[in-house]
Amino acid sequence: MSISALIIDDEQLARDELKYLLDSVGDVVVVAQGSNGIEAVELIDEHHPDLVFLDVQMPGQDGFAVIQRLVDRNRAQSAKAGGEKDVAPLPQFVFATAYDQYAVRAFDVNAVDYLLKPFDLARVSEAVERAKARIAAGSPATGGAPEPGIESQIDRLLRILNSPQSTEQGRAPAKLIVQAQSRLLLVDQADICFAAIDEGVIRIVTRVFEGQSKCRTLEELLDLLDSSRFWRAHRGFVVNIDQIREVMPWFKSSYQLRMNDKQQTEIPVSRAQTKRLRELFNL
Repeated sequence: MSISALIIDDEQLARDELKYLLDSVGDVVVVAQGSNGIEAVELIDEHHPDLVFLDVQMPGQDGFAVIQRLVDRNRAQSAKAGGEKDVAPLPQFVFATAYDQYAVRAFDVNAVDYLLKPFDLARVSEAVERAKARIAAGSPATGGAPEPGIESQIDRLLRILNSPQSTEQGRAPAKLIVQAQSRLLLVDQADICFAAIDEGVIRIVTRVFEGQSKCRTLEELLDLLDSSRFWRAHRGFVVNIDQIREVMPWFKSSYQLRMNDKQQTEIPVSRAQTKRLRELFNL
């Protein structure tokens, strides 16, 4: 059984590697390749592939935004046509990611497969076999009846990734999505030094780089963070207690914090939080 596939990844080497492995697996015809989310949507519309290997972090639109756009479009077309039979079916999706904790937990509760980078021949072969089994069972790509629940499964994935709390016992996720230039990175909360808001933009500063959060307020960001580790030292700053390098006495019995980032940023402690600071460090 031969199936058609797209490879969407912003790294040429990753595309070449995956193409080589798929050729080795056999029975997979790679009909096109793309380097970003915008191309992904266009190529899916053009080729109607059985299977799409989709990178999670890409410029233009990330992999999750691609899925969201396709799902939203299908719903709009279905409502206009008055029934799903007139809607172009979704292909099978295999996500590619370099991050194996928060992202993988999200993938594991769905029927959508995933591959970790660097790719492995045995794992690629397994993903292809899973896709073939679903197609043979009657997926939209074969022209048969739509596979039950595929869009709801993708919806569930999107809800998990966009949720301010993880579904596991209501705890905050171990990783946070941070936008750095054109990439969306999954960052360990432990690596975050502090967050600051300036003119409505929230900066996330780690020990090695800084980026932006898609949260609109620090309150919204705090909902995503481990409350035992992160503390709002000032109305404009949230700090990781474990990344405080130095507590410096300031004027009129106030304090400043020197953080553990490259710049050793100094952050003021508001008067309202001075008591909390003293409790934290027995000052």
